[in-house]
Amino acid sequence: MNSSSINGTSAVAGNQRDTFTTAVIKNVIVTALCIFINYINGTLVHTFRKHQIFTSNPRYILFIHLVINDIMQLALSTLLHIISYALYTINVSLCLILLIITVLTTLNTPLNLASMAVECYISICIPLRHVQICTVRKTYILIGLIWAVSSLSILPDVFVLLATEPLQFFHSNLFCARDYVFRSAYSLKKRDASHIVFLALVWLTLFYTYFRILIATKEVAADNKKARNTILLHGFQLLLCMLTYVRPMFEQSLLYLLPKQYLAIRFATYIIVQILPRFVSPIVYGLRDRTFRKYVRSYLLCTVNISIHKETVTMSNRRPTMKSL
Repeated sequence: MNSSSINGTSAVAGNQRDTFTTAVIKNVIVTALCIFINYINGTLVHTFRKHQIFTSNPRYILFIHLVINDIMQLALSTLLHIISYALYTINVSLCLILLIITVLTTLNTPLNLASMAVECYISICIPLRHVQICTVRKTYILIGLIWAVSSLSILPDVFVLLATEPLQFFHSNLFCARDYVFRSAYSLKKRDASHIVFLALVWLTLFYTYFRILIATKEVAADNKKARNTILLHGFQLLLCMLTYVRPMFEQSLLYLLPKQYLAIRFATYIIVQILPRFVSPIVYGLRDRTFRKYVRSYLLCTVNISIHKETVTMSNRRPTMKSL
């Protein structure tokens, strides 16, 4: 296998190869982590859908969009990781579809974090206008804008690809990585430039909202302190997301220090860059948020059906008394 690791795919350079046992262990670890994290995220989505207190709150709508985005991104990156070991090459057209969705969901994450930080800033610093500014309708419009802005980063690459590559290229097989499909010099330069712009805007947003909240909450009420901590967690999550963009330089630095540990470095950076950030999202709201934790606990522990059954039995026992009233 001669390739690089991009968008969650993992391969081997030069003559270095994983043994069959090592490859199986790595893919089992990645798949197990994917299932575990997506089980938690799926439970959060289910909890969100079942209770109107969440579906009518812009903060939770933005959060659940981030969770759904993480589910898609993690599932696709895991699929690409497994394909890179099991099949190595796949059809270009299928690879193109997988890459477009993977890139979109990867770019959505920092934009969604910035949007959540702004909502938190409005609720703390402009509380009287929060209801007018942060409505459910405007929140869904914002989510649409997030996808539109992310599309601006990948669609030009698709148009360049369609214009420059011959038709037989789309019927051929290759290793499914972004730099192998979008291989023009323009695409590589534009990708780096768009990453810099995205991250600069998002970091400025996070810094601005955090320091404004810090200034507005000098008296430190408990909820406001929690809001500041939430912004800090967004910053940590964004820092992890940033590793996606600096991953090649990070790997090259490690390879310079440990040239014989190529396979271990690639696998470790994949876990840190692609999987770890997806694990942070449930912690920020799903476990830290008191309201969400109250509802999600029963679903995670699979006890909700027992509670519902008890409520049903109780209501049925009360019906004769209610009728007699």
